[in-house]
Amino acid sequence: MHIDVEEIRSHFPIFERFSRDNIIYLDNAATTQKPREVVEAITSFYYNSNSNVHRGVYRTGEEASELYNHSRENIAGFIGASPDELVFVRNATEALNIAATCLPELAGKDSEVLISRMEHHSNIVPWQIASKRVGITTKMMENMPERQITWEDVEKNLTEKTRIVSLSQCSNILGTINDLSEIGRKLHERGIFFVVDAAQSVPHMKVDVRSLNCDLLAFSGHKMMGPSGIGCLYGRKEILEKMPPYMGGGEMIKEVFEDRFTMADVPLKYEAGTPNIEGAIGLSAAVDFLKKIGMENVREHERELIKYTLDLESERKIQSLHSYGPRNPLIRAGIYTFQLKKGDSEKSYGNYVHPHDISHLADRIKGVEIRSGHHCAMPQTLALGTYATARASFYIYNDHKDVEALFDALQSIDRKMIA
Repeated sequence: MHIDVEEIRSHFPIFERFSRDNIIYLDNAATTQKPREVVEAITSFYYNSNSNVHRGVYRTGEEASELYNHSRENIAGFIGASPDELVFVRNATEALNIAATCLPELAGKDSEVLISRMEHHSNIVPWQIASKRVGITTKMMENMPERQITWEDVEKNLTEKTRIVSLSQCSNILGTINDLSEIGRKLHERGIFFVVDAAQSVPHMKVDVRSLNCDLLAFSGHKMMGPSGIGCLYGRKEILEKMPPYMGGGEMIKEVFEDRFTMADVPLKYEAGTPNIEGAIGLSAAVDFLKKIGMENVREHERELIKYTLDLESERKIQSLHSYGPRNPLIRAGIYTFQLKKGDSEKSYGNYVHPHDISHLADRIKGVEIRSGHHCAMPQTLALGTYATARASFYIYNDHKDVEALFDALQSIDRKMIA
């Protein structure tokens, strides 16, 4: 199926406000735009069924609970999980913090956690905090920017103490798509827990938690056209049942006495307090939108876009342009990270256009909106020999015209700042 970009764009109110002459949005790895269907689902809840969930036996309370429970079922099915394996959280960051806080209780306090250098800070810092809090050791393995992480990479970093491995399925800075299924299977054979950061994969390709052989998996709603402040933690039921709760309070209990309490069944065990009801409903609407397009089609569209980007890079021959990540579109998401710098030196601390200036000028020159900075991936950024890069990232409402506008802007910046 060929994606009709113009038809898709018609569902997004922001593209009615801004024509392509005004804004070309290429910061989708940070957050995506929201279709009318998502906004209307949230508005409809507030207008028609606004009540708290799981307690009220009156009409709107039952309607709210039904909408919330349906959202859990719909989103869980989207990743091949059961509803009782899906915990609603604020974002992937909170999901990974739950993993880093609670999973070491099962792994043991003297255990090691293995992560990679390409990880987002959300899959680094929580484990470092856990290292200080409970004494586990966090170990970071190297990875090459032009290829995937393999089982061989993982295996040579394992020790007798390795009890948890936590990896991103798709890098938010390199665009590398890691094939994690074999890694998950072999880790389970060794009795090692496997955690997956899927913040950059669930919105862009078909993800099945059973095929990944993972114990826990995290993703965010705002990166897949859902609202901000809602995300999900998938957990194998037996793992969620064994891990301790993350927070205490209402909703996560069955009974409370003066000296003790009993916990609610999963997933409510991890959902203390009033949840983000409207966020779950909005995310479910985003899932419906993606299901209509088909995740295979989403992935193919982005694969074609990154291929066109790499081809245009070769065609335009901007001398100062240096990009990072795999050159094979089959293992790369729609993420294009780059710099404009003088010379061929690997180090770019000196003669280069600061990514903040690239981002500012790209907007001023062509209305192209891109990200700049370390992209919450400082270990990988520093390993590339720099402090910061610029990043363009694509989604279903982008096409060749947007890629061409990006390179038009880069050529103009090159002439102004480098030549």
